[in-house]
Amino acid sequence: MKKTLGTMVAAMVVVLLTGTFAMAEYAAAGVGNFPYFQLGCLIIGGMTVISLKHKYEKMYTGEVTGVFALYTVLIALFTNPVIDTIKNLVG
Repeated sequence: MKKTLGTMVAAMVVVLLTGTFAMAEYAAAGVGNFPYFQLGCLIIGGMTVISLKHKYEKMYTGEVTGVFALYTVLIALFTNPVIDTIKNLVG
């Protein structure tokens, strides 16, 4: 029961972070410049993390949440709106 509950919590975090990423990128970039490739990478990474959490019982839910949150930030850094913002700040 504990294994299933931890996996479900990790899955909810993955869905919420992926949804937040999609909404933020839609608000920043719009439909014409939406980063579909990064969204796909985020979904595949989330499924991988959830399957690893389900397979290995010794992984803590907090670790899985932290790993996916950092992965989401890393993916978000390589989208066009964020890169354009960094270019404007630097130069």
